[in-house]
Amino acid sequence: MIQIIPSEQRHFSDRGWLKTYWLFSFADYFDPENTHHGTLRVFNDDIVLPQKGFSTHPHEEMEIVSIVLDGEMAHHDTMGNKTIIRKNDVQRMTAGTGLQHSEWNHGEKPVEFFQIWLLPDKKGLQPSYDQKSYTPELWHNNLYLLASENNSNDVVSLNTDANLYRSILHRDKKTISFTTGQDRSIFIYVIEGSIKVNGHDVHKRCQARISNEDSLQINTDESADFILIDIPIAN
Repeated sequence: MIQIIPSEQRHFSDRGWLKTYWLFSFADYFDPENTHHGTLRVFNDDIVLPQKGFSTHPHEEMEIVSIVLDGEMAHHDTMGNKTIIRKNDVQRMTAGTGLQHSEWNHGEKPVEFFQIWLLPDKKGLQPSYDQKSYTPELWHNNLYLLASENNSNDVVSLNTDANLYRSILHRDKKTISFTTGQDRSIFIYVIEGSIKVNGHDVHKRCQARISNEDSLQINTDESADFILIDIPIAN
């Protein structure tokens, strides 16, 4: 089953310093029919204005992934990490038994980034952190793995059964094939352009929520940039 959700159905919140689209129930937005897809719990499409950010706040029992599209954010947490998350960086925090952190845009231009929450396989993990930088050439005409539980040194490590990919697909590339399974859920979010997924059109900032498919054929009539998340079907 492939469900296409148009961009205009995202929940928009304008807090002045933060302009954000919530793809699932979050904060003061609650829709009992839109709380998760598989073990994907949160996908926020955020823009943070210059000299603004998220002050110190707590998390627990969640895998939290940030993907920066443009700009850079300063990150501080109670694990002792003080880092800068830049364009094309991917960051993962395992909140586990509990942590606090802040994210701040000290720059002169807005920061655009995705905040993604994944339900953990097990509770009570020790909080931990990982971050890596990538170059876009890696995902041109390729479904490139950014984060995974497979413990490869080349990708951001996850402490849950999930795989996050990114691709910039050009029309001269015929098709990307992706093998999934009846026990997996797939989530696709198009950043720019438009793709076809098994013949279904998915346009800019639209979503495809996929289950009970054995394989996916992804192609485009133009250039398209998208995220694909492969997760288990939630219990």
